[in-house]
Amino acid sequence: MEITTATNTTLTVSLEVPDVEAAAATYAAAFGLGDRLSFRPAQGPSTGFRGFLLSLVVSQPSTVDSLVETAVAAGFTILDPAKKSLWGYGAIIAAPEGTIWKISTSKKKDVGPFTREVDSVVLLLGVEDVKASKRFYAERGLTVAKSFGGKYAEFAMPGSPVVLAMYPRKAAAKEAGISPEGSGSHRIVLGGTTGTFVDPDGFVWEATA
Repeated sequence: MEITTATNTTLTVSLEVPDVEAAAATYAAAFGLGDRLSFRPAQGPSTGFRGFLLSLVVSQPSTVDSLVETAVAAGFTILDPAKKSLWGYGAIIAAPEGTIWKISTSKKKDVGPFTREVDSVVLLLGVEDVKASKRFYAERGLTVAKSFGGKYAEFAMPGSPVVLAMYPRKAAAKEAGISPEGSGSHRIVLGGTTGTFVDPDGFVWEATA
């Protein structure tokens, strides 16, 4: 999974899982994301909410239903069934290794031929202080594209199908439909040309070439 900022910073996302080969096969069967998502052996214990969600944004409800169907067949669990909402249509599911995914569209009914195409992948970090985290990332070269005070921030990443965004941890947990409490490893590692560091919420970044 790659994220490119307006300053050409390339980021990668790796999920820490108990069995790398099994996870790769499960995600291939569920979503078919190819090299947009990588895996590595889990490091350290993790309990409760891990502080982030991954989201697949698609064009219409039939795509949501299809991706949820193949994910469940691959071993995912439905946390919140697909349904219409004020913002569109979507579902919340959990992977066998615990990563929470949102699959959604802004459309409430199909508007074209059926497709399983994923328009974008969103990494949504649940942070304690959006304003502070936004400043932290801006100081490391990421460009803020959208900002709604302490409620939400999104970074500009032209040319990439992946978006990095953040909002309060409690809001992220509410989106996932689970308690915000959690401890231990986030079970996710971010890599980029911005260097090696740990952000204010404990998300680990590794330098890449």
